[in-house]
Amino acid sequence: MLVCVLVASAVAWAEPQAAAKGTGANDEGNPRLEATLLVDASQVKPGDTFRVGVRFQMDPGWYTYWKNPGDAGLSTDVSWDAPGVTVGELRWPFPSTFRSPDGFIVSHGYKGEVLLFAEARASEQASGNLTLSAAVDALVCEHRCVPAEILLSRTLPVGAETVRDAESTALFDAAQAQVPRAPEATGHTVALKLDAQTLKTGQPFTGTVTVSASDGKVLSAVEPDFFIPERIKGITRMGLTLESPGRFQLKGDAAPNAPKEEPRFKGVLRLGTAQTGYQALEVDLPLASVEAVAVAPKPVAKVAPFNPSAAAAQIQTVMPAGEGGVSLGLALVFAFLGGAILNLMPCVFPVLALKAYGFTRMAQEDRKHVGVHALGYTGGIIGTMLLLAGVVLAVRAGGHSVGWGFQFQEPLFVAAVCAVLVAFALNLFGVFSVGTDGTALSSKVDASSGVARSVGEGVLAVVLATPCSAPMMGTAVGFAFAAGPFTVLAIFTALGLGLALPFCALVMVPGLSKRLPKPGVWMERAKQLLGFALLGTAVWLVWVVGGLAGVDGMARLLAFLVAVGLGAWLYGLAQAAEGTRKVVRVAAAVLVLVATGGFTLRFDGTAPAARASTVSEAQPWDEAAVAAALKAGQPVFIDFTADWCLTCKFNERTVLTREDVRAAFTQHQVAFFVADWTRRDARISAKLGEHGRAGVPMYLVISPSTPDKPEVLPELLTSDLVIQAVQRAAGPVADAT
Repeated sequence: MLVCVLVASAVAWAEPQAAAKGTGANDEGNPRLEATLLVDASQVKPGDTFRVGVRFQMDPGWYTYWKNPGDAGLSTDVSWDAPGVTVGELRWPFPSTFRSPDGFIVSHGYKGEVLLFAEARASEQASGNLTLSAAVDALVCEHRCVPAEILLSRTLPVGAETVRDAESTALFDAAQAQVPRAPEATGHTVALKLDAQTLKTGQPFTGTVTVSASDGKVLSAVEPDFFIPERIKGITRMGLTLESPGRFQLKGDAAPNAPKEEPRFKGVLRLGTAQTGYQALEVDLPLASVEAVAVAPKPVAKVAPFNPSAAAAQIQTVMPAGEGGVSLGLALVFAFLGGAILNLMPCVFPVLALKAYGFTRMAQEDRKHVGVHALGYTGGIIGTMLLLAGVVLAVRAGGHSVGWGFQFQEPLFVAAVCAVLVAFALNLFGVFSVGTDGTALSSKVDASSGVARSVGEGVLAVVLATPCSAPMMGTAVGFAFAAGPFTVLAIFTALGLGLALPFCALVMVPGLSKRLPKPGVWMERAKQLLGFALLGTAVWLVWVVGGLAGVDGMARLLAFLVAVGLGAWLYGLAQAAEGTRKVVRVAAAVLVLVATGGFTLRFDGTAPAARASTVSEAQPWDEAAVAAALKAGQPVFIDFTADWCLTCKFNERTVLTREDVRAAFTQHQVAFFVADWTRRDARISAKLGEHGRAGVPMYLVISPSTPDKPEVLPELLTSDLVIQAVQRAAGPVADAT
């Protein structure tokens, strides 16, 4: 009987536990990736080490990415959650290099199968069973890319001795043999000598890398793509060319805004060939200090045609450009200016106008009083920006990608904002009052209640600003979402300061308030008119919910807004009552909102069919269709948009549907694609990230002659700008007549 139990236990362990295996990257219903959580021990002793990893098995032709994905793609991420276990750094076997058919796009990753693993140690106090969990976030690509998010989990018994699992150990040993090691661990020495003592920003550099072995034998031959650099701050491009056994020529480019601190020569180097055997080294050496150089703008040079034979003659690998494209200081400037320009966007303008009305009303009070309101408005903006930054960091820490305006992809959030707008409008119409007893409104604003209102208006300004994008803001936010927590907080603070700037200027600039019109009866009419502006914004949000949850979703939201109106009316009656009547009416208002909200705000998540673009020739964005159009010699225009993005809709209706723009598209046979980000789409999120953007709008114009160098247009379009970009992409064409 005991033998049977032991045999059954062994068989159960040999087969991975059900939760330890999962599939992802569903492509038209077919999963392209299978992931398995493996451990090289069937039992572990407290305090002992073991190996834990995720085995990736891809369909034929499909691949995942290395920690530096290259010119395109996203690095594979494995996040561990293992109470009672300390998990070390992820180990990466030497990757393969993939090239697009034209040779322009280079990426690094794994085909077929790979095991990414780490060393782990059980706690000295471990007992019972250890639960090991891994959250996998990967992009799986062939001719198209499909995201995969998989959660894996398994248990590991704790016992008196560590018992190795033979089958899993063999897999880990095979993966370990492919992981590059430090040169000293393999008996090698790697030295780097640059031809110049310093790196100059925005300029190329050269040098020599030599590899020697303690036994005097250095593998004399290498195969293509033998060196793959990691992402290096301050370096946009770097590669090696073999000159002689153990001697390599280094070529690279320093970023225009490379930091002054010394960058590193960092990457993996594989010596030898399949016939002679491989020796993979992990190199990490200092390059040189950086010297800032002022570079005058240069005219755009003509790009020489791509020569595959010449490219093949040089065995080198490049890292993607753009790692150092924007410094933190420049990103902060962009964020501040972008936040200031946001005040002119249709999202924020109603609130800014409302605040201007409030300032006009208070302008006759003492200057200190007005300044406090300005600080309250600014504090509301900064506080909400920091809260939004915290949400971004939390979502990103959970393994999900985020973008500017991502919260507008949730119908419940949009419904909540819409309800707030309706409540604000009803307040302006006099249905109820905030912070006063409803009489002599202009003379009853005191410091506490008035400041609370100013803070609330600052909060609303930020909430309404998120679906809008402004010039320079996209670059700044994209920089923030790709950086660390401090940078995210700094960028969002700069955005908030820029957004608060116009109102603060009214308060802080001496004499400016005297130019405002004097208070009078007109202010009450203006206040009511602003209420209609807020209702207009609410209508737009109802339309956004229709795009997210269909006609039924719109009907549910409208029913809830009716309840918001009823609740506001009951609250207004309560303000004029006393005692029990006041309590009853407030309770009735709350009951109406809660009961109606619980019944109506149930969006089932079923996405309606995508709305057709206002441009009749547009077709849904698809990488395969884009590649086919480029192969056929057609220029490509891609509109990354969303229903909740007013800037997108403004560009669409005022520029992209103009007759001269459509005529240019027809003349140059432009293939027009629309990437709709109204609902979550990991493919679009990844594409935005490739170009340093965190939100929409984004416009790409791609020439069939240089498909690897798309032109990114500004957030605000003009017809001349679009037509000229299309003409550049098409190149010289014969007159259609």
